[in-house]
Amino acid sequence: MICTGGGGIPVVRKADHSLVGIEAVIDKDLASALLARQLDADMLVMLTDVDSVYEGFGKPGARSIARVAPAGLAPSLFAAGSMGPKLQAASEFASATGRPAAIGRLEDAAAIVKGEKGTRIDPGASAVEYRV
Repeated sequence: MICTGGGGIPVVRKADHSLVGIEAVIDKDLASALLARQLDADMLVMLTDVDSVYEGFGKPGARSIARVAPAGLAPSLFAAGSMGPKLQAASEFASATGRPAAIGRLEDAAAIVKGEKGTRIDPGASAVEYRV
């Protein structure tokens, strides 16, 4: 089920009950995690154009992360406009629910749910596990 996405015009209601547009950013990853918690989802899956979360992305020796605990990676160590919000949202979902979240490519969705591809943020993980 796909339920959130970017776009829309942020507004606030004034005292006279009229609406006025404001500058704001509604992060689709955090909105998705909130919605998944409210729906009592079994798992949060965020699909993107990268096969998994990488430690050292774009640098020599970058490593694909297969599985990690919600507190195992600091989202601030990842790009603010890319993996940072996804990791934050995934970690918040997994911590709040005790259920896994995952990040990976759209075409790998079925394998991501099975734990075969992508990066799984799993409350049961004890250490960072890398994909070989």
